[in-house]
Amino acid sequence: MKYHHEKVEEKWQKYWAEHQTFKAQQPTTDNRQPKYYVLDMFPYPSGAGLHVGHPLGYIASDIVARFKRHKGFNVLHPQGYDSFGLPAEQYAIQTGQHPEKTTRENIARYREQLDKIGFSFDWSREVRTSNADYYKHTQWIFIQLFNSWYNNNTDKAEDISTLVTLFSKEGNTTVNAVCDDNITPLTAAEWNAFSSEEQQKILLQYRLTYLAETEVNWCPALGTVLANDEIVNGVSERGGHPVIRKKMTQWSMRISAYAERLLQGLETIDWSESIKESQRNWIGKSVGASVKFKVRSTKYEIEVFTTRPDTIFGVTFMTLAPEHELVSQITTPEQKAAVEAYVEATAKRSERERMADVKTISGVFTGAFAEHPFTKEPIPVWIGDYVLAGYGTGAVMAVPCGDERDYAFANFFKGQKGMPEIKNIFNQDISETAYGEKSGFELINSDFLNGLGYKDGTKKIIEELERIGQGKGKTNYRLRDAVFSRQRYWGEPFPVYYVNGLPQMIDSKHLPIVLPEVEKYLPTEDGQPPLGNATDWAWDTLANKVVSNEWIDHQTIFPLELNTMPGWAGSSWYWMRYMDAHNDAEFASADALKYWENVDLYIGGSEHATGHLLYSRFWNKFLKDKGFAPTEEPFKKLINQGMILGMSAFVYRVEWFYVKSVWGDNPEDTLEKELPLKSEFKNIFVPKSFFDGMGRYIENYKKSDSSFVKIISDKILELETELGIFEREGIGKISRSLSLALTPIHVDLSVINDITNELDIEAFRNHPLYSDYKEAEFILENGKYIVGREVEKMSKSKYNVVNPDDICNDYGADTLRLYEMFLGPLEQAKPWNTAGITGVSGFLKKLWRLYFDDNGLIVTNEEPTADMYKSLHKTIKKVTEDIENFSFNTSVSQFMICVNELAQLKCHHRAILEPLALVISPYAPHIAEELWSQLGHEGSISTVDFPIVNEKYLVESEKEYPVSFNGKMRFTITLPLDLTVAQIQEIVMADERTIKQLDGRTPNKVIIVPGKVINLVG
Repeated sequence: MKYHHEKVEEKWQKYWAEHQTFKAQQPTTDNRQPKYYVLDMFPYPSGAGLHVGHPLGYIASDIVARFKRHKGFNVLHPQGYDSFGLPAEQYAIQTGQHPEKTTRENIARYREQLDKIGFSFDWSREVRTSNADYYKHTQWIFIQLFNSWYNNNTDKAEDISTLVTLFSKEGNTTVNAVCDDNITPLTAAEWNAFSSEEQQKILLQYRLTYLAETEVNWCPALGTVLANDEIVNGVSERGGHPVIRKKMTQWSMRISAYAERLLQGLETIDWSESIKESQRNWIGKSVGASVKFKVRSTKYEIEVFTTRPDTIFGVTFMTLAPEHELVSQITTPEQKAAVEAYVEATAKRSERERMADVKTISGVFTGAFAEHPFTKEPIPVWIGDYVLAGYGTGAVMAVPCGDERDYAFANFFKGQKGMPEIKNIFNQDISETAYGEKSGFELINSDFLNGLGYKDGTKKIIEELERIGQGKGKTNYRLRDAVFSRQRYWGEPFPVYYVNGLPQMIDSKHLPIVLPEVEKYLPTEDGQPPLGNATDWAWDTLANKVVSNEWIDHQTIFPLELNTMPGWAGSSWYWMRYMDAHNDAEFASADALKYWENVDLYIGGSEHATGHLLYSRFWNKFLKDKGFAPTEEPFKKLINQGMILGMSAFVYRVEWFYVKSVWGDNPEDTLEKELPLKSEFKNIFVPKSFFDGMGRYIENYKKSDSSFVKIISDKILELETELGIFEREGIGKISRSLSLALTPIHVDLSVINDITNELDIEAFRNHPLYSDYKEAEFILENGKYIVGREVEKMSKSKYNVVNPDDICNDYGADTLRLYEMFLGPLEQAKPWNTAGITGVSGFLKKLWRLYFDDNGLIVTNEEPTADMYKSLHKTIKKVTEDIENFSFNTSVSQFMICVNELAQLKCHHRAILEPLALVISPYAPHIAEELWSQLGHEGSISTVDFPIVNEKYLVESEKEYPVSFNGKMRFTITLPLDLTVAQIQEIVMADERTIKQLDGRTPNKVIIVPGKVINLVG
């Protein structure tokens, strides 16, 4: 009876679907099962489908989920789709096809692929962020954020009504809230006298989601704002389009209110230190002081945050971010043109690009001067792109003697208007570099701070700043409020309409506000977001429904918000929806939330460190403050799987050049110039082995006897004759000779043999990607063209994608699962090599043969031998430990060792093979199910108790000793472990091999360590 993976896998995948084998049980009073919640990061259903790199984390989480079911847990292992996204919208713009249709088709493809690999997902809980029954709850959460403020005294979010009560009784001067800067103080009487509109404007300064004019990353090509994590190397991650900084009125989330809790929470979760450090750096806590500098001859003040207030007497100049609101106000007429040109140039660079560029020095003097708070000396005010508007106050007090960047800036502009000499306030030499240490110095030239160090100086200066009312001690965070608006169609609509320009929330009972139909997915002609194309996008406050825009009367019918929510909105709470996915009344019931609590194991990519993972923690903490989420953190343990890299294939095209060299009487007159050669020889492909390097002259190879070198050489000689090797042109000699370089071209894996690396030349010529090379000539080695291979990121653009469907069809899903785990530790990157998969496929066939021969089942009820038990229980112990430690690759090795041992022992014993099927079940579930069924069991193996290791079978009774003579091992001998030292020595000395080695001599010393070594000396 042979193993036919396709029949076995189809059978059990059908069984699991029909019986909902992996459906998690909802909590009840009778349900006493411990819970385990394992989750994969939300996939976006792209049109390309899955390649073999995508399932890596899914396979690991599935192994854990299956193992936990075997251990008696009620396992929640759901799956769904983060189905709002820019790619579907871009496709809609190009083709006119509705993003919903594209997304639905992509999801169907994903589901087909996921099912084929045999994941134990609870599909009954599937969610899609683009479904209205899901995003109605995202809209509800947004409303809760809008109706909340952050109370620093209680250190949590509270309902906005409590803030209104405080204002009406006490005003805002005693309120300790996270809010906008520069809040105007007001009394209770003033608050109570304000109109409703005036009160709403004030409350927007406190709400956890609010409207504000902010600097954003604007991508003109995509027509939308991008988050920092959506920008790579200064361009959009999607499409590689330029990104500029631009001021826009946007919805923002006050994530900064949670900065300290986000920081402290990292100490309570089991995440990798690298991810924690990424978040710590992103949050960027700094302790220092806020200082106000008055701008001379104006009403304005420049507020700065500094971690080194002790250096205030060393301030030589000030630098504002080019987009700082005061730049246009304080710039003098003489400097206006230069400043405006600099601001425009800076707007074309993203914040990330500016932060990363530490080498370029640029800036412009504004012509304005600030005033030192103590000395009253004038301080020139510059703008520079190394200062960011969104970090701190967007202004720095520059102390060149104590900061390397300020030092470089001051020296770069030394001698120019508005750049004074550097002031030194340290008893240290700064002639060559700034002194940036916080110890080892005393302050000088610092008035009342003279003689003090960093700690005492900081304390003293803060006291004095507070005394004169020009500063105070402050803790600052780099973490900025998150822009929450996107100028896109395919996203969650805001549950917001506008009355006199002020946002009003739609009552939760009228949700969802459904995304409207539009004719075009581009922004409108007057620059409004795509929802501006909707004809029915107004809110009727009497009928409480969406109506035609024509009916807007600003009395009872008002315009709706035209922006949509960002891609991270739906993924910032989705794990809670899985807990109670079909609850229409609320995002999850209190009972479900209490039972499932949070995610026990979360697996996904490290690229989400400062995006999804941070926003999710923020929303979870907010929902806990509001009494919904039961825990402070959403994900107990996080594992970031490594990347499976592709083995790209290349052919090598010859690029032809001729080199013209001129030698005059003076060697300095030498001129060399390479020019492309117009020739029919351009489309010649040679093996990589032809070259030691790129672009070498062919003369280096003319002496070779290789046939393909001769072919090239003959063509070169023909061409060189045509060009003329030496000619005279005036004084000196001119030489023209041929040169060539090698251009690698990616080859689609479909036109090569992935095992032998041989190129199918005809398939290559006829492939639509390579139509330019139909007449190309290939120089062969031994009648074949062998492609070059390199390890790169698996990507459609590199034509190195391996489709998991092909592996499942050819080798089986269990083979794919085992092989991906076998490649190496989960967290590490590793290259894919299809040639290596045959070994894993052979292992499964060998496992099958323990149970079956050609005639059928051969399992017996005979009592196994001690060696059989030992092999089994070593495997149980190893696999149990490996799964609990997430070391999946070593389990696969142990399976292979165990099966080899059992095959050698001719083991067909039920007492061994039944538990073996269970042990391998998390890794290779299809074959395990079939083996279990063939052994006579009903139903699925998935919830059968996992075998427990019996240590008695692991106790060693014998030891194979290495026997050494003067430290060199000569032979081994197997002896019982219960022998005494004297008994071991007696046996060894009587052994014929010992007698031969000693050759009549008596050893000076016999060293015996029981259970370890035997060494005869002398």
